[in-house]
Amino acid sequence: MEKPNNTKDNQVEKFRLSLVDDTTHKVLWFRRFSRARMMVAAVAAVVALLVGIFCLIAFTPIRTFIPGYPDARTKRQAIQNAMRIDSLETQILQWELYTENLKRVVSGEEPVRLDSLIRRISRERETADSATLASRDSLLRARVQEEEQFQVPRIHRDLPIEGVHFFTPVKGVVSQGYDARQHPYLDITAPAGSVVTAVLDGTVVFAGWDEDTGYTLVLQHNGDIISVYRRNQKLLKATGESVKAGTPVALVGNSGSLTTGDHLHLELWYRGTAVDPAKYISF
Repeated sequence: MEKPNNTKDNQVEKFRLSLVDDTTHKVLWFRRFSRARMMVAAVAAVVALLVGIFCLIAFTPIRTFIPGYPDARTKRQAIQNAMRIDSLETQILQWELYTENLKRVVSGEEPVRLDSLIRRISRERETADSATLASRDSLLRARVQEEEQFQVPRIHRDLPIEGVHFFTPVKGVVSQGYDARQHPYLDITAPAGSVVTAVLDGTVVFAGWDEDTGYTLVLQHNGDIISVYRRNQKLLKATGESVKAGTPVALVGNSGSLTTGDHLHLELWYRGTAVDPAKYISF
């Protein structure tokens, strides 16, 4: 008994895609493929197309045309809205203080003084800062005690930058963050004329005009730390002066040729290397 011949059914179907000259009927190009190869090629083409579309949207300005994606104008509007909200919060606080004082005057009590309120808030902030510093400084204290146990003389000890308490230089919104290669500093948007304060105790090593960055102030601090304040409207300190942390040193402005609006250009350097101020300062 002969076995049925299934050779024809078991053969793999093959196809050929050809490019033929219509006049001479000469085959200029052809490609043979099977059904499986055709499916693999189609899937690979779809994946490549999706990857290309993703890269085109993610790394080019085309993404700004997507409905709902924030463009530069939307980001600017968000920053301005944040500044307006901050101003409204200040106005509300003033009205609340005025209402409270009005109630106290009507009831015959002594009104609340603004300077006493500020001192109370400062004391609360200092208490919170002291608790934070105590937790950060525990490792340093242990190291110092170990050195003193073996009577190792130390002429000078610099507190690591992680344990240093920085004062906020200006109250505003970070409009552009830190980037180690392209933008090794922070841009903090604030109203023109806002007071810029020193982040630490230090000495003014430069106070003057720069064509690109406008009125610039550079402070040298202990621990090999340097802070730089650019784009100022006016400088309040001169070269060689000593300043205390939190004291006014400049006014926010829009000076210099390379600028986009009123903001503070803040740089922070530690041991000769630019670091991200946002890691150590709360804005």
